[in-house]
Amino acid sequence: MATNQSIITRNNDKIAIQTGNLYESVSIISKRARQIATKNKEELSNKLSEFVSAVDNLEEVFENREQIEISKFYERMPKPTSIATDEFLEGKVYWRYNDEDVQQ
Repeated sequence: MATNQSIITRNNDKIAIQTGNLYESVSIISKRARQIATKNKEELSNKLSEFVSAVDNLEEVFENREQIEISKFYERMPKPTSIATDEFLEGKVYWRYNDEDVQQ
């Protein structure tokens, strides 16, 4: 993934430019981040469900290297908020307004 995992300073004007409102842009980014986080959580749960056993003993818990590697891979991934922010700034996020919200 091209997203940088480190903390970086964002230009508020660049974030606000697409919607005309910083808070609206942040709301869109947060909704997209929730979508990404949900998708990642489902993927991780599906991959880890293969390792579920009816009997848990300590030897199996400590020896399952593949399960540990999968977990570490997901821990090293960029955070959903970073991915969502980059997608928003690159114009890859689609959003629309409800007709009711626009009329108010």
